[in-house]
Amino acid sequence: MESMNSIRSEIEDHLSSSGYTLTTFGHLSGMNRGSLSAILHGTPPKPIAIRQLDIITETLGYPEGWFYHLYLDECFSGTKVSRRRLEPYLIRCAELNKEECLKAAILRLLEIPKPIGILFDIGEKLYMKGRVTDSALFHEAVAEMENDSHSERLAISQYRLFMGKQGPDAEENWKAVIRFEPFRKRLPENHQLDALLKLANVCFTLHKWKEVEKYSDELRALAQAVYRDQLRRKVREKSYDILETERHLVVYYGQGYLLKTVALQKQELYDKAKKYVTGYADLSWFENLNEIGWMEVKKFKVWAQANAYTLEMLTGNIDILPEYCQFLQEHPQEILPGLLTIIESANKYAFYVDHIIEQCSQVIQKFDNHDPIEVDRHFSYRYQLAVYHFRKNQYAEGISHILFALKLAFILNNDRDVIQCVTVFEAYRNYASEQHKSEYQFMMEEVRNKERSYPFSDRRIRIV
Repeated sequence: MESMNSIRSEIEDHLSSSGYTLTTFGHLSGMNRGSLSAILHGTPPKPIAIRQLDIITETLGYPEGWFYHLYLDECFSGTKVSRRRLEPYLIRCAELNKEECLKAAILRLLEIPKPIGILFDIGEKLYMKGRVTDSALFHEAVAEMENDSHSERLAISQYRLFMGKQGPDAEENWKAVIRFEPFRKRLPENHQLDALLKLANVCFTLHKWKEVEKYSDELRALAQAVYRDQLRRKVREKSYDILETERHLVVYYGQGYLLKTVALQKQELYDKAKKYVTGYADLSWFENLNEIGWMEVKKFKVWAQANAYTLEMLTGNIDILPEYCQFLQEHPQEILPGLLTIIESANKYAFYVDHIIEQCSQVIQKFDNHDPIEVDRHFSYRYQLAVYHFRKNQYAEGISHILFALKLAFILNNDRDVIQCVTVFEAYRNYASEQHKSEYQFMMEEVRNKERSYPFSDRRIRIV
C-alpha cells in the first residue's frame, strides 16, 4: 500500500544515505538480516512491530518516534485493525507526547465498524498507565459515540473524564461534577465506591454541603451493602473474590459517616452531626481487616476524636479547650483543622487564644498547597485569623491575613471566596499600608485580565 511503501521508502532512504547495507545494519542494530529484508522487500512486506521500529530509529541516531507519523497504516488493513500493533504504538505515542498521532489514530478508528470497544480499551490502558490526558481523547470519543446511555462502558468513560478534569479551578470542577453525576449509579460497584468518595470530596472543596450529604449517604449505603454481601458470601462459599477497589472497604464505610458529619457541621447542625461521629469512632468490629485496614481504622478513631472536639467547641463548650490543645499536640497532623476550629469558636464566642496561635504558627507556616481540601481549610484559617485580628484592632495583621486568604481563593478559583475577601479588604482599606494596597491592586488586575490560573505559583492542586 502507498503509505506502507512510504515508511519503508523512508527507512531505505535513510539506510542508503548513511551507507548501510542490510547486513551491516543488522549487525549494528542486533536485528536479523532476514527480518529486515522481509520488512523492507517482502511481497507482501512483513509488518513492522513498534519495538522493531524503535530499534531502527535508535540505530540510525534519530530521536524516539521519528517515523511514528508514518506508522499508522501498519495497524490497519482496509476496515480491519491489528490491535497487536495499534495498542503498543499508541501507548508509545502517549509516552512521547505525540498527541497528533493519537488524534490521527482515533480518526482512523472511527472509519471502521464498531470502533467503541477498541477506543475504550485503549483509553483504559492509557489511564491505568497514568496517561490521563491522553486517555481522555479516547474516553471522549466513547462518550460521543455510545448510543446506549446505560452502557457501563459509557459510565466508566465519563468517570475517567471526571477524574481528568480535577484541578485548581473550582468552576471547572463543578462543571465536571454536573456532567458526571447522572452516570455515577451506572458504574460497577467498585468504581462507584471510588466515584462517590471523590464526588463528595470535590463538593467539600466547593462548599456544596447538601451535595456532600447526598454523596456521603449514597457512599455509606453502598459500602454497607457491599460489606453485607461479602459476609454472606463468606458463609456460603468456600472461596470468593473480594471486590477490588482503590481503598480498603472500611475507608468507604467510615468516610460515609465522616463526610456526613462534616457536611452537617458546616451547616451548623451540630446535634445531628454528633450522632454520626459514633459511626466511625470505633471500626475495629469490621471483618476482613488486613494491615492497611487496621491503619485506616486507627485514622478514623483519631478523626472521630478531632471532630468530637470540634463540635463541642462550635457549640460553645470552651472548657474543653485545654484538653483539645493537648490532643492537637499529640496529633500534629490535626493542627490546621483544629486551629481553624479554635479561632472560629473564638470569633463566635468572643474569647482570645493568642498563646495557642503562637504555639501552632510554625506548623502552619510549613503548609504545602497540594491537597485541595487542605487548601480550602487554609483559606478558612487565614480568613478567620483576619477576623480575629480585626476584632482586636490589629489592622495590619488582619489585612496581611486577608490578602493571604485572597491568594488562596485564587488558587481555588472560587468566586465566592474572592468576593468575601475583597469585601473585607475594602472595609478596612483605610488601615492598609502602601505595600498592602500594591499587592491587592496586582491581584485585582489579574482578575480584570481574566487570568484563570493562580498567578503566584506554578504549582497545581490534585485530588487524592
